[in-house]
Amino acid sequence: MQRVVIRLLALRAGIGKTWRFLGAPVLFSVVIFAALLLLTPEQASRSAIFTLEAVLNILPFILLSVGIAAALKASNADQMVARAFAGRPVKAIALASVFGALSPFCSCGVIPLVAGLLAAGVPIAPVLAFCIASPIMDPEMFVLTAAGLGMEFALVKTFAAVVMGLFTGYLTLLISKSGALDGSLKAIAKPSCSAVKCTNKSVDTRPVWRFWRQADRLRTFWNETGNAGWFLGRWLAFAFVLESLMIAYLPGETVIAWLGDGNPLAIPLAVIVGVPAYLNGYAAIPLVSGLIDLGMSPATGLSFMLAGSVTSIPAAIAVWTIARPRLFGLYLIMAASGALLSGLAYSSWIEIV
Repeated sequence: MQRVVIRLLALRAGIGKTWRFLGAPVLFSVVIFAALLLLTPEQASRSAIFTLEAVLNILPFILLSVGIAAALKASNADQMVARAFAGRPVKAIALASVFGALSPFCSCGVIPLVAGLLAAGVPIAPVLAFCIASPIMDPEMFVLTAAGLGMEFALVKTFAAVVMGLFTGYLTLLISKSGALDGSLKAIAKPSCSAVKCTNKSVDTRPVWRFWRQADRLRTFWNETGNAGWFLGRWLAFAFVLESLMIAYLPGETVIAWLGDGNPLAIPLAVIVGVPAYLNGYAAIPLVSGLIDLGMSPATGLSFMLAGSVTSIPAAIAVWTIARPRLFGLYLIMAASGALLSGLAYSSWIEIV
C-alpha cells in the first residue's frame, strides 16, 4: 500500500512538473488541433501552416528582444535603464509613446524586454504607453499604409498611435499613484530585490558590458534567454492558432455588413468589432481600403485599425503574459476609448476640411 501511495505521489509530481513546463497554451493548442483533426482536417492543416509561418516571421524579433533583455539582465544594465526612468515618469511616457510608434518592434516581440525592464523597476505607466503605441505603427506599416490608404491616413494613424500612448501612459500614472495598480504584474515582470526601489546602496549595480567573460553572468544570460523565449514562444504560438481560426470563420463580408456605408453608429461599431475581429495590421490595409471604396468613412476605418491593432490576439496575449486581469482590463479600456476618440476626432477633421 505504501508503494502505491509513493507511486501516486510521484505520478502527481511528474504531472505537475510537466504542466508547469508546457503550460496552458501548449495544452490548449494540442486540444484545438486534436478537435480540428477530428472535425475538419483541412482547417487543421491550414492552421498549422499559418501558425508555423507566423512564428517564423516573428522569430527574428523574438530572438533579438529576448537576447537584449537577457543581456541587460546579465550585464546589470537593466538597473541603469531603470534608474534613467526613475523619477522622470512624464518624460518617460512621452519617449515611450514616440518610440513605440516609430520602432520596428511589434508589441509581442518586445515583451521579453518590457518584462525585464518592469522587473528592474521601470514604472508601469511608460511601459503601458509603449505597449499601446507599438502595435499600431512601425516603419514598414507606415509605408504600406501610405501606399494602400494614402499618406494622410498613414500620418493620422501615426499621430493617433503617439496620442493613444500618451493618453494611456499619463492616465495610468495618475491611477498608479492611488495604489490601484499595486500587485498588477505577474511574476515574470515583478520588480526583484535588485530593482531600483529596493536596491541596497552597498551593492555594486554598475553594468558589466562584457558579461560573457564571467561564468555566473553568462549563465544568467542563457537562463534568461531560455526562460523568456520558452515562456513567450508558447503564448505567441497559441495566439497564432487562435488567429488562424478567426481568419477562417470570420469572413470579411461580415465586417463589411457591420461597418459599411449608411450606419450612423459605424465608428463605435468599428471599435467593438475591431477588438475581437481584427486580423493583423497588414491584412487590415486591403480590407479597410475595400471598405472605404464601398463608401465607409476613413474615420471608421481608422477606429477599426486602431482598436484592432492594440487588441489583436497576438498583441493582447503578449500583454496578458505580464499583466494581471486588473492591469489587462485597463489596457483594453485604453485601447477601445483611444480608438473611439481618435475616430471621432478624425471624422470631425474630415468634415471641417
